[in-house]
Amino acid sequence: MCFSATASFTAGAALLIVGTVTVRRAQRRVELPFALIPVLFGVQQLIEGGLWLTFPDKAPLLNTMLTHLYSLFSHVLWPTYVPIAILLLEPTPWRRRVLVAISIAGAAVGLYLLYFLLSLPIVSQVEGQHISYFSPHFYIVAVMIMYVLGTCISMLFSSHKAVRLFGVATFVAFVATYVFYAAWLISIWCFFAAALSFLVLLHFPRLSGGEGRSA
Repeated sequence: MCFSATASFTAGAALLIVGTVTVRRAQRRVELPFALIPVLFGVQQLIEGGLWLTFPDKAPLLNTMLTHLYSLFSHVLWPTYVPIAILLLEPTPWRRRVLVAISIAGAAVGLYLLYFLLSLPIVSQVEGQHISYFSPHFYIVAVMIMYVLGTCISMLFSSHKAVRLFGVATFVAFVATYVFYAAWLISIWCFFAAALSFLVLLHFPRLSGGEGRSA
């Protein structure tokens, strides 16, 4: 698989198109956060495309700015945003209670990582045709568990089939990335998750009414 500025820009543009469709198909205001996931992934991929163009040492200041902007998506936005977006969709009381707890955990890990993004330098560099992001922090295993809980496992508690499918796909992608691309986990998993976010479209059928969304 080729990871490059071209791949990121192409993925970003495609996701903006998919995201436009999902947003237009959303019938209710509470559906918008979930519908916007492909759009947000598209923006994130465009940012990484721009970051690719700053290597090697072509624009140090721009590199730093884009590295931090990308990391706000990968480290802070996703564990905080995803469980809340799923919670807003959920009608079942016991599932909502679980998702509230996961949302709190996701927000906690997002704020924790934000603190380190602001207090310690984060560095990006190209290694082995991939971008590595170095963001030092403590309690790595606990943080990773809470991160996956917010970004992937939260979707498995949804009563909507398409949401659960997206959750399974992103969790499998995370595990596969950790096994085969651990050194570039942040960049590659975000790329895979972005590519899989087209599954969000399955939650928004072309016909109005949303029949068949829930299991």
